[in-house]
Amino acid sequence: MRTRTLVIAATAVLALGGAAVPAAATTSGAPTAAAAHVEPRALTTVSSLAAERLALADKVAAAKYGTSTPIDDPARERQVLDDVAARSAGLGLDPAYAQAVFRDQIEANKVVQRGLYARWDAHPGERPAERPDLATEVRPALDRITGELLGALRDARAGRGTVGCAPVLVAVAGREARLQGFDALHRAGLARALPSVCADRP
Repeated sequence: MRTRTLVIAATAVLALGGAAVPAAATTSGAPTAAAAHVEPRALTTVSSLAAERLALADKVAAAKYGTSTPIDDPARERQVLDDVAARSAGLGLDPAYAQAVFRDQIEANKVVQRGLYARWDAHPGERPAERPDLATEVRPALDRITGELLGALRDARAGRGTVGCAPVLVAVAGREARLQGFDALHRAGLARALPSVCADRP
């Protein structure tokens, strides 16, 4: 699990908003020999989709806040993970690996939801004015991202577990966080979404 440990340590930089250039990348963003087997474009797509999925946490939180619907939804989570396992097998991905990545996506989403709840409790004026519909507005978007993210993970699998994967992933995720204008809460969520992507085993 050494690679996963490296990713967790590296994503701490992302969560803190660090912008240092990782050792496996040049200042131009091109991978060095340490990242020779990594697919930066695929990892860019992975981080972009993870960020897009994470941004939907705001709508999920807005839909649930002030209702009896809990943040944790084990039944829905199991449906998502079962779907991921079924789809990944058809793509030649290890289902256990794909489920580990999506479990991180789910936990990242909950990090943001809990943070938003705390923010809205403390600052009622910032509470959402509208309540999105989970079934018609949010879940179709999540389902689309699931398929696209599985495809990106398939494209990035050659570099999985290599020494260059973690630093390249963090570099492209940090760039994505800046492009999305993520605040500290969403940066922390994006960091939580990434640890299993480069893991050499689930």
